[in-house]
Amino acid sequence: MPTPARVLRRAAALFACAATLTACGLLPGGDSGDRPEVERNTLRIGVLPVVDVAPLKLALNDKLFEKAGLQVQLVTLSTEDEGIQQLDTTLDLTWASHVNLFRSYVAGAQIQLQGEAYQAGTGTMALVTLDKEYDAPGALAAPRIAVNSTEDVGALTTKAVLKTAGVEKQRIVLREMPFDQMVDAMKAKQVDAAWMTEPFITKAQRDAGARVVTDTAIGPTKDFPMSGYASSKKFAEANPRTLALFRQVLRDAQEAASNNKLSVQDVLTGYVDVDQQTAALVSVGVFPLSLNPVRLQRVADMMDTEEVFDERLDVGALLPPGTTN
Repeated sequence: MPTPARVLRRAAALFACAATLTACGLLPGGDSGDRPEVERNTLRIGVLPVVDVAPLKLALNDKLFEKAGLQVQLVTLSTEDEGIQQLDTTLDLTWASHVNLFRSYVAGAQIQLQGEAYQAGTGTMALVTLDKEYDAPGALAAPRIAVNSTEDVGALTTKAVLKTAGVEKQRIVLREMPFDQMVDAMKAKQVDAAWMTEPFITKAQRDAGARVVTDTAIGPTKDFPMSGYASSKKFAEANPRTLALFRQVLRDAQEAASNNKLSVQDVLTGYVDVDQQTAALVSVGVFPLSLNPVRLQRVADMMDTEEVFDERLDVGALLPPGTTN
């Protein structure tokens, strides 16, 4: 049970967050007469239970979308690919890693980015291990690493960090499995370490005594752009004012979350399988306030370096008009 002092600190922080939103005018459309004209006022957004989407959860709790004149429904997905495939059928927007979004675009998906969701910070993604001998990223010549996907950001950043540490890329063995199976795989000696994000890093440390071999948001992957929101290009062209309003409310929600990390940790218990004590220890990264083509190009260029694409991807082609300057 949280101590009374902790409860009071969190209550005070949440109150300060709400006061900041009001005082700074971050609630668009507070007066219904001032609300902008939009093509539609309902949005269905696909999400996964990850830290990245905490600002959306906070925005719903604080009725930021409702005050702006938008009715938003968050639809929990099983996979990122599921969300991308359901655009223009059951979903209007979806959350996914930038790596998956860029892969889908190159494969032919007609999508447009509508916002950045999350950027890695210290302790938000890491290689963790139960092996006492694995004490540095270059300690094993042929490390076996568990990743949630061999084609996503975990594989990309793991290879980049290990290569920087002197490990030959062709000797890195990646084994795909869900995050919740990684600790058991390490216990069974099936892998030497696992690439994890929060809250799985903290859970592995608390429940299994795991330790961090290396943060994977360092060197070439420091402040790495992790994920974002996308719609189909068809939906974007038909609903530019609706999506502009979505981006405005998203910016407000991202700013509020950035200014009050305690609120992010608190909201996690409502949609992620984590208790209050663990949530309070979770490292929280950065919630970007706008689409930044220079920042996003880092992801595409790293994918190009790792020969994911046949040719360099210019991310400007995925951005809404007016966001490429």
